Amino acid sequence: VEAGDRDTAVEITQAALDEGNDPLDILEYMTDAMGIVGDRFSRQEIFVPEMLISARAMKGALALLEPLLLASGHKPDKVAVLGTVQGDLHDIGKNLVGMMLKGAGFEIIDLGTNTSADAFLAAAREHKADIIGCSALLTTTMRNMRDVIETVAKADDLPNLRVIVGGAPVTIEYAKEIGADGWAPDAASAVDVATAVVEAVRGTTTLIGFIDPEAVSGAT
Repeated sequence: VEAGDRDTAVEITQAALDEGNDPLDILEYMTDAMGIVGDRFSRQEIFVPEMLISARAMKGALALLEPLLLASGHKPDKVAVLGTVQGDLHDIGKNLVGMMLKGAGFEIIDLGTNTSADAFLAAAREHKADIIGCSALLTTTMRNMRDVIETVAKADDLPNLRVIVGGAPVTIEYAKEIGADGWAPDAASAVDVATAVVEAVRGTTTLIGFIDPEAVSGAT
């Protein structure tokens, strides 16, 4: 997974299953590997193409594990609805975030691109989501993130639903301005922020209010 070798990742995963290893243990190794990839990305030792290759390697291996995990009754304990906001058709960053979150134990509901505020809300309601993750690559479409946040705020039946945002033009200042609950500049830090936001709602962390990577790194 670290090397982005999909074929070998799938082969080793199948061999580990054939030897009787617990699928959860195998998943933990893959998650650790993607964590290393994320750290390298954060340090600018690798870039988006390398991240994508590693994510695809993990996705191939995960395809072998998921049926077994479901059959054993294992279900992710956190749910994230992801999508690129209305008017925007870019999805590379969103896809990376989805793969990283999946490896970190989230169930991912990916709505794809050009997603309306109502579609985000409907999916969050249907799947009992913990968070909505909004992505945008264009300055002309990132304003639609505000619509998502305002729509969620009006939903009286979802008091614990939170919205995090990200994308190339989206700054921390803008995220705060529109009332987001969290912001991350890249896929690696998005995992930490999303996890911290969910834990804050569940009361398992001391973090409160707006959460960004700096807040997470400084948490005790």
